Amino acid sequence: MTTFPADVVQAVLAHMNDDHTDDNLLIVRAFGAPEATAATMTGLDGEAGVFAVSEPSGVRELRVPWPGGRITERPEIRREVVVLYEQACAALGVEPRQH
Repeated sequence: MTTFPADVVQAVLAHMNDDHTDDNLLIVRAFGAPEATAATMTGLDGEAGVFAVSEPSGVRELRVPWPGGRITERPEIRREVVVLYEQACAALGVEPRQH
């Protein structure tokens, strides 16, 4: 499994959790947690993004695989998160914003 340096992971998590909280929620609702009321990105690796999902029954972890398959380079993280967001919008019938 590919892992990224801790500073890269922390930068991505800070960005997603500070600037894209609504996107986190859309992603988890579309990919395994339709009842989610909140979501925080807690990790990532070459296979998936990892989220803490709040649901009526409690909090659980959800791994959402990258749409393009395994990644190994930092620039691929942004690409895959954008694709997850776009696919989540399509699945939930939400109009995506421009990037």
